[in-house]
Amino acid sequence: MSLLESYAEVAGADVIAQLRQLAATLKGAKVVHINSTHVGGGVAEILSKLIPLKQELGIDTRWEVITGDSEFFECTKGIHNTLQGNRIPLGESLLRVYEATNAHNAETLRPVLKDADFVFIHDPQPAPLLKFFPERKGKWVWRCHIDASHPYRPVWKYLRQFVAPYDASIFSLAAFAKELPHPQYLIAPSIDPLSDKNVDLKPDVIQQTCDKYRLDCERPLVVQVSRYDRFKDPIGVIQAYHLAKQYLPTLQLVLAGGGATDDPEGEAVLSEVQAAAGDDPDAHVLLLPSDAHLEINALQRAADIVLQKSIREGFGLTVTEAMWKGKPVIGGDVGGIRLQVINHHTGFLVNTPEGAALRTRYLLHQPEMIAAMGGKAQAFVCENFLITRHLREYLTLMVALLHGAQDRIELN
Repeated sequence: MSLLESYAEVAGADVIAQLRQLAATLKGAKVVHINSTHVGGGVAEILSKLIPLKQELGIDTRWEVITGDSEFFECTKGIHNTLQGNRIPLGESLLRVYEATNAHNAETLRPVLKDADFVFIHDPQPAPLLKFFPERKGKWVWRCHIDASHPYRPVWKYLRQFVAPYDASIFSLAAFAKELPHPQYLIAPSIDPLSDKNVDLKPDVIQQTCDKYRLDCERPLVVQVSRYDRFKDPIGVIQAYHLAKQYLPTLQLVLAGGGATDDPEGEAVLSEVQAAAGDDPDAHVLLLPSDAHLEINALQRAADIVLQKSIREGFGLTVTEAMWKGKPVIGGDVGGIRLQVINHHTGFLVNTPEGAALRTRYLLHQPEMIAAMGGKAQAFVCENFLITRHLREYLTLMVALLHGAQDRIELN
């Protein structure tokens, strides 16, 4: 069975047939995706699944990663944070490092990019690359995975000079889109239902993971899975847990996450979280390796409720993963979480630790509500957020760019 055909059991045979039809007009096209890390975070996870699927459809697809030193990633983390609302000016010296690093990467990648039919540049880290390809052959698309709805304007103005010349841009939500002189597309991220992180697990595998981390499966458990990033508000999660535990003394918490090679703040945030958790034996702060997919899967399946109390969020694939496993999610009322958590149906949206604690208590006292919300959540993901839908929208975008302003496109 081919990779594509293996998805037919989940998404349906007609979906796979549609993908093949769309890809037929793109067969042989050279496509390059570029980001700043192979591991850590949702972008890398998505690309690791999309690339082989495009290749199987006959599209010559590559994934390249730019490199940089600590100053470069300090700058790009600053850009990331300011696009999400932090009002922190970036020093001129860091911006010069940012541009020089992209210039160096442009020369390294020139043999790959100069003849590409489509180039997808992911997020701010490699955004200036286009500047160094005035003779480009193909279409270049900037893909923004960040909640850029309320950016710090001086930094967005600086970044916009690099983004405006692209042929198109992609955002996850309409609220994130910016005023740009080219077509903008809305494509929500997705999960791979057949990956280790999302595949069904036998009960004994879940039990083994709980035993490893000294979790009692007979007691209520709430879990948040995310990078140790202040925008994920892990400190707020611990505060919510402490508030809820006053009324639910048997409650357990797991904060599970890892690092990303392009995030220099992770270690500092992890230290803050460990200090906030203190010596509470029921508050488990786990630093997991990037390939701990089965363990994350097991922890989410063991949970009664999954939290994602972000204060900024481009999309929140951990929300999608939890909902796919039939879990209600208590999430921050921000960004892409709003697209997934339908308040009172697939979970609850909250703005404060107090709100998260209140909803946790409410659900844990009503197991029938947990089951009903979980069922709705799984169905919602199946209809809207699987990798096959994501791939279809990428293919549709490429076909549209290939045919330009034509009113009608015929797919044979």
